[in-house]
Amino acid sequence: MTSSSLDFASLLCSRLCHDMLSPVGALSNGLELLADEKDPEMRKRCFELLEQSAKTSADKLKFFRLAFGAAGGFGDMVPLSEARALIEALVGNNGRIELKWALGTTDLPKPAIKTLLNLANIGIEALVRGGVLEIAAEFRDNTSEIVVRAVGARIAFDPAVGAALEGKLESAELTSRTAPAAMLHELAATAGGGLQYALGADALVMGAVLPQG
Repeated sequence: MTSSSLDFASLLCSRLCHDMLSPVGALSNGLELLADEKDPEMRKRCFELLEQSAKTSADKLKFFRLAFGAAGGFGDMVPLSEARALIEALVGNNGRIELKWALGTTDLPKPAIKTLLNLANIGIEALVRGGVLEIAAEFRDNTSEIVVRAVGARIAFDPAVGAALEGKLESAELTSRTAPAAMLHELAATAGGGLQYALGADALVMGAVLPQG
């Protein structure tokens, strides 16, 4: 493994840790409160908060396992239902985003699933005031086609993430925020495909074409 690949893996680990810090921290705080709380109603509330934080932590870990990891336990093709459940769990934790699906297949290759998950996560993060996240995917002629569209009153999209999607950031310029987008660019380039995005005042559209093999 080269120094560059080690640095890249470290950035992805940093991103995972950053996203996990809040729900895991909430678990720790809840346990501290529970240890000192005697009132039955407040203890009940603490247990509810602990349950919510545990679910959020588990949802995020399952998401990143498939979005960043080796997707062990699956073959070359991964059921889209797995990706859909993970994205719906993240959006369910948000509460302000409506999901719309247009799926023309039941399975996608692993690189396409990773791409779909990470593009969806970028779309979720862009909808800081809520909105609609539309996800479309199909697999035909041994090629995966994915479109993710985020529509909302305010779109928050870091230009550096766009540059990473286009492969315009050098390794030294990558951060934990842009590393997932750079990973998608490498996945697409390795497959002989490509990524593109378009940003408007109230919409962010991202697309990917990934030939298999």
